Amino acid sequence: MAAAPDRESWRPEAILGQLVVLRRHRPDNLRAFTRWYADPEIARLTRYQQAPLSTEEVQRFFYTRILGSDFLAMAIHVRDTDRLIGTCAFSQLDGDNGSTLYHITIGENDAWGKGYGTEATDLMLAHAFTRLALHRVALMVFEFNPRAIRSYEKCGFVVEGRARQAIVRDGRFWDEIHMSVLAEEWEARFRDRR
Repeated sequence: MAAAPDRESWRPEAILGQLVVLRRHRPDNLRAFTRWYADPEIARLTRYQQAPLSTEEVQRFFYTRILGSDFLAMAIHVRDTDRLIGTCAFSQLDGDNGSTLYHITIGENDAWGKGYGTEATDLMLAHAFTRLALHRVALMVFEFNPRAIRSYEKCGFVVEGRARQAIVRDGRFWDEIHMSVLAEEWEARFRDRR
């Protein structure tokens, strides 16, 4: 098993796809973050708390996490127009065990359901398993977000467990679903697509 590269080398300037381009975040992306994370529907799909993030919380998150050194965060741009539509990231990179957690938010709701998030996830997985030489990428998703679950399954994630009734939404309890994809699963899927 290859060791994960040093932190600076695992931060590409850009990753090019057919639908999207992933780029390093810039400070002026904060405006979009502030708008996205003030949206009640984004909060509903991404947060344990019911309320959207405050402006101060978004700023703290953006500067410490998104622009900080502990996340590998990439801005998602539509390739044809260069429009910024979302963000994706790896956190908790564990080089000793070859694992990381994956996060994605498509912040522009008119960009939902167009394959942008699926392709961004595919690009990040390729980066994880080729450039970073990781063994496992995991994520958590709420049971009431079937669109995200379908997207993750298209990218090769499988359900590995549940935190039962972990979150209250819409007047009832829902599970938090834990999913992951392993390097050998990703490689087999990649070979099958050739």
